Amino acid sequence: MSFVNRFGLEGKSVLVTGGSRGIGRQIALSMAESGANVAFTYARSEDAAMKVRDEIEKNGGKALAIKADAVDLERAGEVIDQVVKEFGTIDVLVNNAGITRDTLIMRMSEQQWDEVITTNLKSVFNYSKSVVRPMMRQRSGSIVNISSVIGLMGNPGQTNYAASKAGIIGFTKSLAKEIGSRNIRVNVVAPGYIVTELTHDLPQQQKEAMEKATPLGRAGTAEDVADTVIFLASEASSYITGMVLQVDGGLAI
Repeated sequence: MSFVNRFGLEGKSVLVTGGSRGIGRQIALSMAESGANVAFTYARSEDAAMKVRDEIEKNGGKALAIKADAVDLERAGEVIDQVVKEFGTIDVLVNNAGITRDTLIMRMSEQQWDEVITTNLKSVFNYSKSVVRPMMRQRSGSIVNISSVIGLMGNPGQTNYAASKAGIIGFTKSLAKEIGSRNIRVNVVAPGYIVTELTHDLPQQQKEAMEKATPLGRAGTAEDVADTVIFLASEASSYITGMVLQVDGGLAI
């Protein structure tokens, strides 16, 4: 059985927030490779977004790149409407948009706290709220929220980030109970140490320490995360909701 048929994403419509770089970029590309029509948002990186769109279309897929600030609720509703108008349905939402503003709490400004909570957590509310109505009309859908193992285990210098990612987990479990009767599933993927542009410039000593703390002894890849998202988006996980899947090589054991 082929990958596309096994995971049932051929012809499905997917929206990925923050899809121009890093993990979001790979999720968008992998979704398209699995047969889905893919829309994704970006905030600033227009050149990077166009490259993702072009790569998907070059390989025969349908792609829609939408400039949108994830913290704007009204804009989130407009994005959902645009995806439905373009693709006919919206079957999968991947809430991936996120930032870091790391520093010890004694040095953390109110702005650094607010930026992380708003971008990482409120954006999940914005897009989930906006997508629920069309998914309820369809009586089907899958929402996958990208959290982090930091939301499970904490990390010095990341109180804002940890709070936002832990909040996503609580949000997910509550929403899964609210809308499960309408055949809409809501799950979390919690990555550990993943090699992306954001981690590329970390000091080598810090990278080695994180790999040593990971039972599998290596960093993860964006593809590792994307594969898990595809599983949760697909009918292969049709009896899974409200769960947290850690893609962390055992880091948070």
